Amino acid sequence: MSKILVVDDEPDISELISLHLMREGHDCLCITNGLQVMPTVLEQQPDLVVLDIMLPGQDGMTAFKRLRGDSRTRSVPVIMLTAKAQITDKINGLELGADDYLTKPFSPRELALRISAILRRTKKVTHVSEVKNGAFLLDRKNMKFFHNDTTIDLTTTEFKLLAVLLENTSAVHTRSELLREVWGYSDDVATRTLDTHIKRLREKLGAAGKHVVTVRGTGYQFVVNPTDIAAAA
Repeated sequence: MSKILVVDDEPDISELISLHLMREGHDCLCITNGLQVMPTVLEQQPDLVVLDIMLPGQDGMTAFKRLRGDSRTRSVPVIMLTAKAQITDKINGLELGADDYLTKPFSPRELALRISAILRRTKKVTHVSEVKNGAFLLDRKNMKFFHNDTTIDLTTTEFKLLAVLLENTSAVHTRSELLREVWGYSDDVATRTLDTHIKRLREKLGAAGKHVVTVRGTGYQFVVNPTDIAAAA
């Protein structure tokens, strides 16, 4: 469960957002005044802030600048939510470091999907230094990977690819997601780079290469248990 702070002075909108996010399994906290943003973020430490620009007390853009200007709150993801649809407002928000921008009226489902996408990205950046799953151990600090306590030499790209797969073994990672997370490619890039690296990764893993499963028509998944591999095949 992630904690989401919703900052909007329109109760109907706050209630609508909270309802949809709670259905997605998030914990929501709502405030209505821009002056409350900084103290609330410091006290509650939310995983993400949905911030309206037109607020009483202090406008959302000023509140956002305060968040980004303080080392304690600088890394908190923020989605700007506003009735202003002018392209200049979007550019200003994104240039200041907003993670995303959505204009009213909006689809609550779209907002929930954007929040989920940002949370996935930020959690992959802020993970712990070691990830252990079954016989596999990923040591991010020293850029090393172990299987049954045996070191397997990987290139930097192979390590990044394996890290994305291993850190969330319950998820099927699409090709576009892996290309974006590991190489920074846009979704529409057609390349065999991913397939080539998956092949090399499996070869280096040897018998353990079977844990990197191809999900036909979608992408790849790292499956720890043999029974899961059989089910996914």
